[in-house]
Amino acid sequence: QVQLVESGGGLVQAGGSLRLSCAASGQLFSRYAMGWFRQAPGKEREFAAGLSRNGDKIEYAGSVKGRFTVSRDNGRKTMFLQMNSLKPEDTAVYYCAAGITSWYEVPLSPSEYHYWGQGTQVTVSS
Repeated sequence: QVQLVESGGGLVQAGGSLRLSCAASGQLFSRYAMGWFRQAPGKEREFAAGLSRNGDKIEYAGSVKGRFTVSRDNGRKTMFLQMNSLKPEDTAVYYCAAGITSWYEVPLSPSEYHYWGQGTQVTVSS
């Protein structure tokens, strides 16, 4: 089992940057594919970015590609999301998630992830 805690959210102006962190506790962090999801008010939770167990495979949603960078440090049991050129439509609660997967898989659906953090609010003002 793994526990996840997000940090780094906040209020930023459009065009600004934020860096989110997801710290994991428990064992075998490298056993999990990791993902960032976001959920805006009145909308479904959507995939933003994710990495395979060793980080060799990375996926991004089209809406964040070229602006967001996801990474992980298995030694520190932490995942990061560097968000640049933020837009008001990026405003959402951001969640990190861990999924038990094969070595090179990056699940895109929330239902494929087994553990979730509590979320961190990101607000981008225009």
